[in-house]
Amino acid sequence: MLQNTPKFRTKIADDASEFRAAQELRYRVFIQELGGGGDMVDHELGLERDRFDPYFDHILLFDDARITNPIIGVYRVMSCEKANEVGEFYSDEEYDLTALRQSGKKLLELGRSCLEKDYRGGAALTYLWQAVANYVLERKIDILFGVASFHGTDVSELAEPLSLLHYHYLAEESLRPVAKKPFNQKMNLLKPDEIDRKLAVLKMPALIKSYLRLGGKVGLDAYVDHQFNTTDVCLVMDTSVISNKKKSFFVQGELK
Repeated sequence: MLQNTPKFRTKIADDASEFRAAQELRYRVFIQELGGGGDMVDHELGLERDRFDPYFDHILLFDDARITNPIIGVYRVMSCEKANEVGEFYSDEEYDLTALRQSGKKLLELGRSCLEKDYRGGAALTYLWQAVANYVLERKIDILFGVASFHGTDVSELAEPLSLLHYHYLAEESLRPVAKKPFNQKMNLLKPDEIDRKLAVLKMPALIKSYLRLGGKVGLDAYVDHQFNTTDVCLVMDTSVISNKKKSFFVQGELK
């Protein structure tokens, strides 16, 4: 529970201490809380990191009312130019991104979004999204995409939300990423008339619901990441098709 009224601000990490604080937050959330792992995770120092980190901008969310550890949220983003430097996007490890690459559109990959536990379900995600929106608008990005995760690898527990995504939110073929074998998982686990929509939405992470409200779509199939203890979907959002009303939400950060 928060002791003080939050004083939020956002910025892009621009020094080693902020970069490290982002990795420490990711460690607390993805490793300690969710049981994930990774080849470059440093358990001694408490850092969740990977080889892509130097190529991503890290958008940080601060709560200046918090005396210690004021960085309470992070979202990392990578442009096409940076992906060309490293040789691939992070999502290439799980999804075939050929359709996105051949679209001719300016791409931005989003990932590693997390918040401290006490800030979830409130205004914090709104502020983080607003910072992403400003980043997108300043750089005239056409397509946002990235892997978003359900906790756990038991897909039977995720049959409702995965099926709902498959039948109602599948991206058009010209932009559709496809999960790579052998860890791809069909999402149409239930028939359309078997889906309990209320339960599906209840089981869906807030981040995925935020994408969908803005008109986001998903790639074909989920990807089961046993190392990170997640079931992933690839989200795609074409900024040109966001309605004026939704674009206002995006710019002003009014997502719930």
